[in-house]
Amino acid sequence: MELLIGTLVTLLVGRAIFKGYSATGVLMLGGLALLIATALQGLPVLPKNVAATGHAATDIAEFVKSLLSSRAADLGLMVMALCGFAGYMTHIGANDMVVKLASKPLSRIKSPYVLMVAAYFVACLLSLAVSSATGLGVLLMATLFPLMVNMGISRGAAAAICASPAALILSPTSGDVVIAAQASGMPLIDFAFKTTLPISLLAIAGIGCAHFFWQRYLDRKENLPLTRQDVHEIVTNAPALYCLLPFTPIAGVLVFNGKLAPELHIVTVLILCIALAALVEFLRHRRAAPVFAGLEVAYKGMGDAFSSVVMLIVAAGVFAHGLSALGFINQLIGLAQSFGSGAMVLMLVLVAITTLAALTTGSGNAPFYAFVELIPKLAAEAGINPAFLAIPMLQASNLGRTVSPVSGVVVACAGMGQVSPFEIVKRTSVPVIVGLVIVVLGTLALVPA
Repeated sequence: MELLIGTLVTLLVGRAIFKGYSATGVLMLGGLALLIATALQGLPVLPKNVAATGHAATDIAEFVKSLLSSRAADLGLMVMALCGFAGYMTHIGANDMVVKLASKPLSRIKSPYVLMVAAYFVACLLSLAVSSATGLGVLLMATLFPLMVNMGISRGAAAAICASPAALILSPTSGDVVIAAQASGMPLIDFAFKTTLPISLLAIAGIGCAHFFWQRYLDRKENLPLTRQDVHEIVTNAPALYCLLPFTPIAGVLVFNGKLAPELHIVTVLILCIALAALVEFLRHRRAAPVFAGLEVAYKGMGDAFSSVVMLIVAAGVFAHGLSALGFINQLIGLAQSFGSGAMVLMLVLVAITTLAALTTGSGNAPFYAFVELIPKLAAEAGINPAFLAIPMLQASNLGRTVSPVSGVVVACAGMGQVSPFEIVKRTSVPVIVGLVIVVLGTLALVPA
């Protein structure tokens, strides 16, 4: 019964998000429904570390308040700081300068498909500076897309390349990586660089090779004519040295690790990076007004992150706890263990669920945030290393989004490239499958179960 109720609510939640309802509102409502079902069965609603209020109805509200307090004060603050920094980098033109300098060498490559793969690798590097999948896709469509089309790459293939880089996470300061590291119970440096990054690099290499052969096959099959388009230079007044600023948080995380320098919290590193960028801006303009205006953009980015990402995390936490309190997790563990080889089967089940949820919803965050909350308890109950579950789920959520015809990045790239979203999905499907297989195999090989 617990498995049936949990599955039914999960399917309804996925269907509602697919229809365009707010992921935050739907996950919150689904979580509350699960908690109500838990209370009706006489099961405890609150976790052991939260004091009961004496009534099931108020216990549910107390849990939401407790989760909001903990998420906003710790994890939410990190996400808000990351989004504020990203918004500031865009405002001062640092992200544009990164793309501008990276785009120039590509014009020297003569083979269209070699250029396409090179553009994909460069775009993956740019994902370190631009964390938003849709933002990165739009930026690439405005810069690398005309260059690729001008070199003879079909519009569908070029748009698929622009939609692909955010399919795998490279940045150790990404909010998703921070969350996954916490769920795995590992320090951010160890989780990001010793486990996630090697698997991501292997998958990126595999996806790049798959793009080369798959796009060439589709172009030849469809006998597409080559079209030419002029390349427009990026217009930015930022100095060339600004290309270094988006990467300062990565450098800060590496330096302030407790060995080379005092160990600092990632939010502290981000504050120092924003302060450094503001100082550089002051030296550039020699006036305080532009600096203060830019910082207002950073503050607004933090506020927008609270209303979108942080509240989504809270809603996902309510949904995940509802599944846990209902007994869904115990039933899922029993089901996975009944097939034997519990660790690998459970990992594959979670990867499949996360991928399908991302494909259906078009969101890389909502499915991962919904299920990442389950990892610590699943791992503890089954005796599994949490990272063994977290890493493939982290990558599967982003890979699934790349083959969703309703995802923001696919829709945006399709609109700007004047192709159908389903054309992009067709062209990203095989590379994503290759990437997902490599992620699973890499996890089995490099992460102890």
